Amino acid sequence: MALIEYTLEGKIDKVKTAIERIKLFDPSQSESLQDLAPYYVAYSGGKDSDVLRILFELSGVRYDLVHNHTTVDAPETVYYIRTIPNVIISRPQISMWDLIIKKGMPPTRIVRYCCEHLKERGGQGRFVATGVRWAESVNRKNNRNSLEVVTPKAKNKIVLNADNAENRKMIENCITKGKRVLNPIIDWTDAEVWEFLHHYGCRSNPLYECGYKRVGCIGCPMARPKLRLRDFARYPKYQQNYIRAFDKLIDKMNESGKAPQTWKTGQDVFDWWIADVRKNSGADERQISFF
Repeated sequence: MALIEYTLEGKIDKVKTAIERIKLFDPSQSESLQDLAPYYVAYSGGKDSDVLRILFELSGVRYDLVHNHTTVDAPETVYYIRTIPNVIISRPQISMWDLIIKKGMPPTRIVRYCCEHLKERGGQGRFVATGVRWAESVNRKNNRNSLEVVTPKAKNKIVLNADNAENRKMIENCITKGKRVLNPIIDWTDAEVWEFLHHYGCRSNPLYECGYKRVGCIGCPMARPKLRLRDFARYPKYQQNYIRAFDKLIDKMNESGKAPQTWKTGQDVFDWWIADVRKNSGADERQISFF
């Protein structure tokens, strides 16, 4: 795929800037870094990761396109990802259902252990590229920039603009430490994402044609309750799997004498898990504390 003269709403810099960010930290461009593994491109099967996938192909740099299968991905997402050329599908050592039992609690907004073990695993010691964008979250816009370098110690984390040549040299000197994350499309809008995908003939995940604004794990505690209920209505087997896992969780907690008195069955846990108490904020105050 060749880079052609193409603009986003009359501004060619968005595409070129994203590709320049990708090339800037390409290990193959530096003699001292050529022995490092290629980029680890995190591919979720959503619209932003489709943009990322196409940009990396346009850039000509070395990269591995990796999808972390979570065991709770929507069937449409699973099937769509299988159609993507050269994608590496990494399967977890444990399913969501077994992970719930192992952790002794459902995943919540406060304790999102599922992301760590299922979605964000892999890429250690490599330069990871993601499709994270400011437009997805006000918090991201306030706290992220083009490049984030995560070191073993949180206080040493470095956040900088990708076009800062002085800091670039510092990053290269520290390249073997921690986990480095590049967000090439951090400043793209939703409209620019879709314009880019339409230009390159990418229809993306079929769930978008079904009215979905974002695609992710079925039952994700970060989603609004009404969206979680929509997903469970569409995929009732996932709800059944969660309830079965919660039943086993109750059995485990009863054996240890730690089961909350308000929970008798997996259905009780499920009802608590998707409850919407604070409707104005979209948050469930009972998920602030597990018990």
